[in-house]
Amino acid sequence: MIDRRHFIATGLAMTGLSTLAAPAIAQSASSVIKPRYQPTKVQIKAPYGPGQLLILPRAHFLYYITAPGEAMRYGVGVGRAGLEFQGTATIQAKRKWPDWRPTDEMIEREPKTYAKFAENESYRQPGGPGNPLGARALYLFKNGRDTYFRIHGTNAPRTIGLSVSNGCIRMLNAHVEDLYERVPIGTKVTVL
Repeated sequence: MIDRRHFIATGLAMTGLSTLAAPAIAQSASSVIKPRYQPTKVQIKAPYGPGQLLILPRAHFLYYITAPGEAMRYGVGVGRAGLEFQGTATIQAKRKWPDWRPTDEMIEREPKTYAKFAENESYRQPGGPGNPLGARALYLFKNGRDTYFRIHGTNAPRTIGLSVSNGCIRMLNAHVEDLYERVPIGTKVTVL
């Protein structure tokens, strides 16, 4: 039986075949990802209005709806099975070169990886090129509460197109910088 997500994802994938020229977004890391994950203007058939974001984790795409039936499609990395966000949220905060601290759940799941955070509960990794959140972060809230899920840059460009994160949506730094300038606080985000 085909569920709603599969139907929409299939429809979006099919309409993405006819693409228009996308603006050039330069970054040396862009050569690391497959061409299909480069920003591309696409036509879509989805019930979402201009200015909204639609994320299809299984396809590894984020769509910024630019006009009825049109979107800018970006390749993304997403959460591992069981760690991904689903549903709707709103962008309630945006940060350039954000600082970062793993959640308590992340520290518990991977104590060796996050040992320096477990040993110092007040430590936050400062923003910069070595920070896992990359150049920009868009903070997702649901019903006025922080979900602790983000759309953010990455210092690991090879993860675009993969399901390897602790739940957040990763983009190349140049791509998230472009999206950051396009979307205001209050933008609706739907993750299928």
